Amino acid sequence: MERVICILIGYVFGLFQTSYLYGRLNGIDIREHGSGNAGTTNALRTLGKKAGAVTFLGDCFKCVFAVWLVQALFDGRTGYPEEHMGVLLGMYASLGVILGHNFPFYLGFKGGKGIAATAGLFFSLDPLLTVIAAVTFLGAVALTRYVSLGSILVVIELMAGVLIYGVQGRWGLSQGHLMELYGITAFLTLMALWRHRSNIQRLLAGTERKIGEKAE
Repeated sequence: MERVICILIGYVFGLFQTSYLYGRLNGIDIREHGSGNAGTTNALRTLGKKAGAVTFLGDCFKCVFAVWLVQALFDGRTGYPEEHMGVLLGMYASLGVILGHNFPFYLGFKGGKGIAATAGLFFSLDPLLTVIAAVTFLGAVALTRYVSLGSILVVIELMAGVLIYGVQGRWGLSQGHLMELYGITAFLTLMALWRHRSNIQRLLAGTERKIGEKAE
């Protein structure tokens, strides 16, 4: 039951569509401009650097706050006092946030791709993984100027990091709960790659728009 509640709490947080709300304050529907995506990159290209920064921080920290809330509500009160269930329940909350961000019911299920929210997931999971993800993203974007490439590498890194930490026993979970953690992470990774499928096709074709290029 705690898992369902965590997903629902996360989904409610995920419904806070930062770029959409910022765009409305500026008299536009962000989904009708640029790529049509309600995320950081489109906000940056369509509305400028300030909008990009506000969108990233809003979408990132809505995941952080959701994870903190479910951990405060349930960690240590789940019937598994010997395990650090806050990690697993935080992952369920993150799943809800990203689902809410990507598929907000009040916007016809047309949201973003969940990368900024995934950054919040990294921040909630582990400081070292957060630093590695940030270096990977910024390095990829600096070298290639492709935001999508950095995003794709980060979600792959999420799966790798969770697996490596799991093998090392750093999550403090039983094997069964560890499998749950792996399953959620795999789902989030595959969903992010699917949401970026058109970007992947353009990257392979050499037609992907680079950062700094204005949206049409």
